[in-house]
Amino acid sequence: MRIGIIGCGGRMGRTNLKEVLATAGVELAGGSERKDSPLLGQDLGVLAGGEPIGIGATGDVKALVGASDAVIEFSSPDATVRHAALCAEAGCAHVVGTTGLDEGGRAALEAAARRVPVVWAPNMSQGVNLVLALVERVARALDPAFDIEVVEMHHRHKVDAPSGTGLALAEAAARGRGIDLAGAAIRARDGHTGPRPEGGIGFAVLRGGDVVGDHTVVFAGAGERIEIAHKAGDRAIYAKGAVRAARWTEGRAPGLYGMADVLGLKG
Repeated sequence: MRIGIIGCGGRMGRTNLKEVLATAGVELAGGSERKDSPLLGQDLGVLAGGEPIGIGATGDVKALVGASDAVIEFSSPDATVRHAALCAEAGCAHVVGTTGLDEGGRAALEAAARRVPVVWAPNMSQGVNLVLALVERVARALDPAFDIEVVEMHHRHKVDAPSGTGLALAEAAARGRGIDLAGAAIRARDGHTGPRPEGGIGFAVLRGGDVVGDHTVVFAGAGERIEIAHKAGDRAIYAKGAVRAARWTEGRAPGLYGMADVLGLKG
């Protein structure tokens, strides 16, 4: 299977390159960067932290998609929307780890998924996806009087808040409670806020240093507290999940899938 990496020069892009090169049974089709990137032409093996492999980073995403059976992308929402259309046109599976997609971005992935397999997940980690399933189950089982808070911390360079994973955890809790997150989310607190509203799902967002990703869901009741946490120490966990997802798309019918599908956590 030929796998291409979109955004190959970023932190996750380089990690994805390294994982593809280390995975038996797959071949690196290439990697792309922005057309104004100083990394264009750089050897992908070197970008991955290894020896040269004779393939340079390209600015031609369309050509990369055309040469790939599946592409992996952790990039910006706008770029992901453009690339989804290219994948649909070329018949190339699209594995998307991009966060911050709005309703228009989700609609673009849904449109592409009518023609090709699209795996979209705010977090590709196998552990995080198990935590998502646990959070939904715990929220369903607990008395509604338990308050729910999502606490997340990432490195100082992360531009979206709450994180995609933080939102996914809150959505899992909301599903468990049978409520709509949009009406329950408490996104910020500042000043004299008054008592905590019943049934709300709160967020606490921390940014600093080089933290890869820490997430904790707190279920706080009277006299007891349950915490479900996941701490990422290496971006390789996301790359492993993304490559697993790319391989999973082989022979798969068009559709919009998530990591729960890839890991067999549904049903």
